[in-house]
Amino acid sequence: MQTLRGLFSPDTQPVALTIGNFDGVHLGHQALLNDLRTAARVRGLQTAVVIFEPHPREFFTPDSAPARLTSLREKLQFFAAFGIDRVHVCRFNAGFAQMSAADFISALHERLHAQFVLIGDDFRFGNARSGDFALLEKIAGQRGFQVQAVRSVMHDGVRISSTAVRAALAAGQLRTAQRYLGRHYSMSGRVVRGDQIGRKLGFPTANIQVRHPRLPLSGIYVAQVHADGLGVLQGAASMGVRPTVKSEAKPTLEVHLFEFDQQIYGKHLRVEFLQKLRDEAKYPDLATLTKHIALDVENAKSWFLQHD
Repeated sequence: MQTLRGLFSPDTQPVALTIGNFDGVHLGHQALLNDLRTAARVRGLQTAVVIFEPHPREFFTPDSAPARLTSLREKLQFFAAFGIDRVHVCRFNAGFAQMSAADFISALHERLHAQFVLIGDDFRFGNARSGDFALLEKIAGQRGFQVQAVRSVMHDGVRISSTAVRAALAAGQLRTAQRYLGRHYSMSGRVVRGDQIGRKLGFPTANIQVRHPRLPLSGIYVAQVHADGLGVLQGAASMGVRPTVKSEAKPTLEVHLFEFDQQIYGKHLRVEFLQKLRDEAKYPDLATLTKHIALDVENAKSWFLQHD
């Protein structure tokens, strides 16, 4: 898969293209990508996806932007797994935000050589979100390329969306989030050095780098960890600000891996959240914290025994 920056391609081969934020790459997104591949195959075209970084709401309203479900790296991994040929990562800044909807459509056709464009039925684009499917269809008719809208994917009367996934995760409803995603929710990152408090308490943890300050879930979880070169490991994960040991700390993701004692600094881990055990809590002292960690580990191990 080729990854390019902005609305430019050195390749003049025509493409079937879709546009969006794709946060979470949930079942609705996956249906769109599958439809895109089918449309491209029928027309003998390559596939292309246009995404924005950062999320437009992170640019316009950083203090109230939604929690990130997937990092850019994770999105690109999903696209590669779906067999997408090319991804255009557009830097969403003040200049890009001012681009008119008509100019954006022109760029898709003239710079990216789009011959077929597939979008969600509610997707808006261009300055002040003035562009919609009707405008895209009108301009496509004038310029001689095809467009198509895809309907929302529903589950039990709920439209599957990034917002719905975030709501399920925030409520600790991992099974609901799994239904919307088609997989367990996961986060990935590189293992970095922490303050070694877990090791001092008898429960060493892998501290995973978290790049975004606003996270979609918090608490203590049963976790399954995919590690480069180490296969699949079981553990208990903590996502939060560690109120017992820190004050006004940034959110961190820590995982205690069962029966594991290897050096993994620098390795890239993917943590799947299987079951929520409890909310994060502030304890009066480290001894009390240690007792609760021991109970979390015991409960997580019991969960794996029951779900073997």
